[in-house]
Amino acid sequence: MVTPDFVVSFAAEGLKMAILISAPMLGFGLLVGLVISIFQAVTSIQEMTLTFIPKILAVMLSILIFFPWMIEMMLGYTANLILNIPMYIR
Repeated sequence: MVTPDFVVSFAAEGLKMAILISAPMLGFGLLVGLVISIFQAVTSIQEMTLTFIPKILAVMLSILIFFPWMIEMMLGYTANLILNIPMYIR
């Protein structure tokens, strides 16, 4: 039988996995954005499009670096879900 506690823990585990997988990309983007903002403040360059290309490159670089880890995490989570289907439908 599905209880509200089970549904909440199931949803919490999914959100935790999503946050964990997206954290490296968000962190790299945040770090590059902060560095560029400081550079713009120091040099008084207020070009709005200056931040886009470096952020995109940083996120792509973080995907390349962390891709094996991200795939491993997703495969483990999915395998755990599939293996526990009989327990979930009881």
